[in-house]
Amino acid sequence: MRHLPLFLLTCLSLQADPLVSSWFTDLSGRYARIYEDNDAITNQTPVTTWNRGAGVQADPVYAGITEISHDATDVYIRTSNLGYHIMGPWYGGNGGLFPNYPANAAEIYRFPRTPVIPTNKTLTGGGTIGYGVDGIALFDSRDAFSYDTSAGVDETPMTAQNPNIDGDNVWNRDAYINEGDTFDNAYAHQAGANHHYHANTPALRHLLGDSVDHDPLTNTYTENPNGSHSPIIGWFRDGFPVYGPYAYSDPDDPTSQIRRMISGYQKRDGTNGSTNLTTAGRNTLPQWVVRNEGGSVNLPAGEVGPAVSAQYPIGHYLQDYAYKGDLGLTQYEGNGSFDENLHFDLNEYNVRFCKTPEFPSGTWAYFTNIEVDGTPIFPYNISRYFYGTPSGTSPNDVPENVTIHWEGGPKQETKLAAFSTNNNEVALVWSAIEGGQYTIDSSTSLEVGQSQINAVQLRTTAVVPEPSSALLAFVGLALGLRRRR
Repeated sequence: MRHLPLFLLTCLSLQADPLVSSWFTDLSGRYARIYEDNDAITNQTPVTTWNRGAGVQADPVYAGITEISHDATDVYIRTSNLGYHIMGPWYGGNGGLFPNYPANAAEIYRFPRTPVIPTNKTLTGGGTIGYGVDGIALFDSRDAFSYDTSAGVDETPMTAQNPNIDGDNVWNRDAYINEGDTFDNAYAHQAGANHHYHANTPALRHLLGDSVDHDPLTNTYTENPNGSHSPIIGWFRDGFPVYGPYAYSDPDDPTSQIRRMISGYQKRDGTNGSTNLTTAGRNTLPQWVVRNEGGSVNLPAGEVGPAVSAQYPIGHYLQDYAYKGDLGLTQYEGNGSFDENLHFDLNEYNVRFCKTPEFPSGTWAYFTNIEVDGTPIFPYNISRYFYGTPSGTSPNDVPENVTIHWEGGPKQETKLAAFSTNNNEVALVWSAIEGGQYTIDSSTSLEVGQSQINAVQLRTTAVVPEPSSALLAFVGLALGLRRRR
């Protein structure tokens, strides 16, 4: 059997502890930045404070993860939910600026260290369902709209402000297809002030070294496969990782070819024996929906979707896709050569059991889905359901008895990175947090006493170089570095 028992998988996961160690912290101490509009990219003028709609950032805030802790059962992160990369700009479909900018979420999130795989799967919910390893929220494949058959339009869910407006929640809109023009170049945007990803994460993947190039002059990202296995780019509420798009061709063989993972879904356009929605209409649900949610493939008149058209093309809704396993194609397990016309890599939950660099004995893992050029494709990072039990939550606080694995941002420890001398000149390079104040103590005597110290203050500039560091060269023999709290 290629699938390990759950208790063994759990032991291996705890031993390797990638849920603790995979978070991206290299740029901790950097202020979050945005480009407010396209002119800001041209002029290379990002800002650290902003105010638009729900996104009010009156003071600079540190980007990304600020704390990682754990106990025997869970891992906790603290995050601002703002990227280390320069975020933005965001525009709407009408060409005007998007109504909201992001803002500091000061979020705590808990992930289970022992994933549980239930027989019956749970639907992904609205809002945050996990986090990228840069501390930015992960959403599922939907936006907030679904088709209202009685009204003949896509509508938002019923709210207190709109109590008489509600979609049927049968034909759910695809976020990337319908709202992709509001994403920035990192494929992220806001719900209110809640910054999040729905799909491929090129800016994060670039920071992780995962086959993405970045042009800072245009703030654009380009897919450029480097032949390496993708890193973990995030974690979902069920405690399973999501990787970038590249992995071992044979899920059991780390020596096999690295290639892009192929989604288990295709459009219901008549190919491979799928229902042709253009000719048949949206009168039926795909089998994967019925299998996981019950009901019937054939829909009653009150739940029929709109005819395929320029306004409602195939791919407009999640239910416009068929699972390839229901069409006679086979999930690839390393037997024979992979043929994209016959095989796919990821099951209907967008996972496979495989060996990875972080899990050499194997794990269930999600993978992000892209075309060759990096364009996101369905189901993006996760299907409509969690593979594991989604027991992760957003608690009000971190328990007192946890072990602190790492602290960053305003709590980042000052560390001397380099020390060099040249004749009578001494150069120090140390880790620095942006906006921090530092004191250099120097003396010509190795026996440094308080009365002998000549103190020099250094205030870091508004922009800390990459990687976050500070440098000062001066004459002296005995030196001390202190950050002023």
